[in-house]
Amino acid sequence: MICAIAESGSLTRAAAQVGLSQPAMTNLLRRVETLIGGELFVRSRTGVEPTPLGDQVIARARIVLSEVDVLFGDLRGPSETGSLRLGSVHVGCVGSIVNQVGDVLPGREISLRIEPSAVLLAEALTHGRLDAALLGVIEGFGVTLAPPVASRTLVPRYPIFVALSAAHPLAGNEEIRLADLRDEAWISPPGADDGSLAALRASCRAAGFEPDVRFEAPSGAARPLVADGHGVRLVDPCWPAPEGTAVRPLAGEPQVARLLVAWRRDRLGDATAGALYRGLAAAFIDHVHDNPVFGRWWEAHPEVHPLV
Repeated sequence: MICAIAESGSLTRAAAQVGLSQPAMTNLLRRVETLIGGELFVRSRTGVEPTPLGDQVIARARIVLSEVDVLFGDLRGPSETGSLRLGSVHVGCVGSIVNQVGDVLPGREISLRIEPSAVLLAEALTHGRLDAALLGVIEGFGVTLAPPVASRTLVPRYPIFVALSAAHPLAGNEEIRLADLRDEAWISPPGADDGSLAALRASCRAAGFEPDVRFEAPSGAARPLVADGHGVRLVDPCWPAPEGTAVRPLAGEPQVARLLVAWRRDRLGDATAGALYRGLAAAFIDHVHDNPVFGRWWEAHPEVHPLV
């Protein structure tokens, strides 16, 4: 419960994760705080945040959970059959993941959780709520992958593009200078806790301006805002431009990310992990030409292609 609150930053979301009502969660938290002898969390403008005592307890709790995960993993051993609980960041290849992974792991029942935050996916892996995940990480930032989670790079580097209205004066350009977007309203990038928002601000400051981040919306919900000219946003380069929008590369590639495949060694053996990697690689390659501009970038950079 303590780790769920810390990961989600919200009593309501944490209660849903562990299967409790919010009042039950609140009462249980109070009991734990009474037992420990101090407050673990305080309310903030964005939810709840750990107190200094809470930080200490959370760190110890994560160690305990990790050890329990390893214990049961050692008792069970990796499974080569049954269900596979898979997670993925919101990238263009999600439509092919189930089919491609199913082809390389026949007989496995695959479930898929799509989540904009690589941090939340990594936490779900650490605590055993997922068996494996495709993680997107902005250059200069990282995610914590605690044992028994292992990882392998799928795509070491690829550029982030910008989406804007098809009626925008810059929509016809082959690429767009970030500095030319200084007067635009921005839609906050998904997965802000992964560093995507901090990376956007840093890139814009390097281009000489502070971005006006005016909107927050899940990936799909932002499309009408872009199409109607209310704002611009960073996007995965594989996505084809939705109707009414244009997707263009940023000059000089100021925003770069990488893709990792992560899995629990106590759930997937080496052979299964290798097959999963090949399936996810095939899914990604299926969509690199959905956006012709990114397709041309991909063909010009064979050094970033998955090593299968």
